[in-house]
Amino acid sequence: MLETTAHLLDAAPTTLALLPGWLDPATLISTFVAWLGPWALVGVCAVVFAETGLMVGFFLPGDSLLFTLGVFIGAGTVGVPPWLACLTIALSAVAGDQTGYWIGRGLGPRVFNKPDSRLFKQEYVDKTRSFFDKYGGRTIVIAQYVPIVRTFAPVVAGVGKMNYVHFISFNIIAAFSWGIILPLAGIWLGRFQWVGDNIDLIIILIVLLSITPMIVEYLKHRAARKRAETNS
Repeated sequence: MLETTAHLLDAAPTTLALLPGWLDPATLISTFVAWLGPWALVGVCAVVFAETGLMVGFFLPGDSLLFTLGVFIGAGTVGVPPWLACLTIALSAVAGDQTGYWIGRGLGPRVFNKPDSRLFKQEYVDKTRSFFDKYGGRTIVIAQYVPIVRTFAPVVAGVGKMNYVHFISFNIIAAFSWGIILPLAGIWLGRFQWVGDNIDLIIILIVLLSITPMIVEYLKHRAARKRAETNS
């Protein structure tokens, strides 16, 4: 187990080339451990809150970060009980979603009235709205597992003045399932040497699985548009 921990720390700077080095989940957690020691979980919770509650945090690696945290907990690098990690992550996600909801509720549609930039794209909001059109309130649960949509769904719910009791009910289900399943998966799978030796590949697979719903929606939309053009 100590060998696995050392491998994770040594590999952190080069893991997951799809993201900038400082956004790599293993690098983030290693940095939190170096800076905060036993309080490293606080840093992870701050990332979770920023990604789920602040629109500027949509690019943060939520899913892969939670899985990697589980691997580090299982390896003993982050010395917190699994139940405490899952509980605090889930509560951070709930707090983030609540913040996003009330930002949308308070500012209304004008919260999205900003030009595209290198980071923000209006299409992110459009994709989130399409999720709401298709899944209704269940979007809050589904979106928790979809990068980018996870960030904007609570804000869109607030802008649309979604019934708050319904929102918070879906929110709690989503945040607790997300905050429990992914870290526990990391703890369990991290026991296997192959996972520790191939953490970069595992993270890439998680990212790909996370964006699969968006890819499916895009392909469906593209096929529907082609059919409409053919029939016109």
